[in-house]
Amino acid sequence: MVNEEVLALVNQGLMLPLMEEFYTIQGEGYHKGTAAYFIRVGGCDVGCHWCDVKESWNAETHPPTAIESIVEKATKNSDTIVVTGGEPLTWDMGPLTEALKSKNVKTHIETSGAYELTGKWDWICLSPKKNKLPLVKIFDEAHELKVIVYNKHDLAFAEEQATKVSKDCILYLQPEWSVREKVIPLIVEYVMKNPKWKVSLQTHKYLNIP
Repeated sequence: MVNEEVLALVNQGLMLPLMEEFYTIQGEGYHKGTAAYFIRVGGCDVGCHWCDVKESWNAETHPPTAIESIVEKATKNSDTIVVTGGEPLTWDMGPLTEALKSKNVKTHIETSGAYELTGKWDWICLSPKKNKLPLVKIFDEAHELKVIVYNKHDLAFAEEQATKVSKDCILYLQPEWSVREKVIPLIVEYVMKNPKWKVSLQTHKYLNIP
């Protein structure tokens, strides 16, 4: 049971429910192939049925951890830090990114955009979900739009989301892993007909790394 003092620190973003942290190779999107340190924060109510980290959803199952401890470990390993979840914007990311920036590292976030954008980011990967759509503000801030494709209807959703981002935002379609053999041909054909889009693959899964 988390006491009120700890809960207050979590709500201020001075502690975060830390699910896991690890140094690996970024597997998806624009920075694929780049060594990066991942901070996975617990807590998400977006509820994607195909989510491959459903254990991240319940924040209460992950220990509230002081951001100083998180930052110390992260910055020992890499100068590129990726904050993911869960849905990291469930929490105030301001204190964490301020602490990371004081160490002169690059801050990246992977988010559905369903909550207010907080924190200072060098790279924002927006991955919108139908269940809980992004708030308007983040569309202008996103550096890449990554839409997960589970079926052909997601292509129409992707186009709808693409109308909201800036002209400089890079557009990705990524097959949902469990149905990749079915949807990869759809995505390949679609991108060849609509070359403003690029294909993103979960290359870390092919490499068998986190």
